[in-house]
Amino acid sequence: MKKLFFILTLLILATMSSCNNKQQVIKGNFIHSVYFWLKNPDSETDRIAFETSLKKFINSSEFIIQKHIGSPATTNRQVIDNSYTYSLILTFENKEMQDKYQEENVHKIFIKESEHLWEKVLVYDSENSL
Repeated sequence: MKKLFFILTLLILATMSSCNNKQQVIKGNFIHSVYFWLKNPDSETDRIAFETSLKKFINSSEFIIQKHIGSPATTNRQVIDNSYTYSLILTFENKEMQDKYQEENVHKIFIKESEHLWEKVLVYDSENSL
């Protein structure tokens, strides 16, 4: 009976551990959130140029773990700012890897190719504190 109880306890603990690991869907301890406001958000030509340069850049970076390019969702609540044109969410192993990404040649090329397209950029960085 003790052996059965011990085995059941191990199975429960393994299941709980597995469930806890599934909660962490974001990989990386440093999140870099960037919001872009294009000068001409209705221009298909500008959007294509921006998206092409952005995709080329983030698919070439050696430091990015996960990436997400988005546009404002159709949500409407007082606390939501959906005035931006594009969002870019990137994750990195840590701040040091994000610092290296900032100096990457592909990052600098993206800025040079695309900065004339945007009127405003906001960045929110966060580190895992749990």
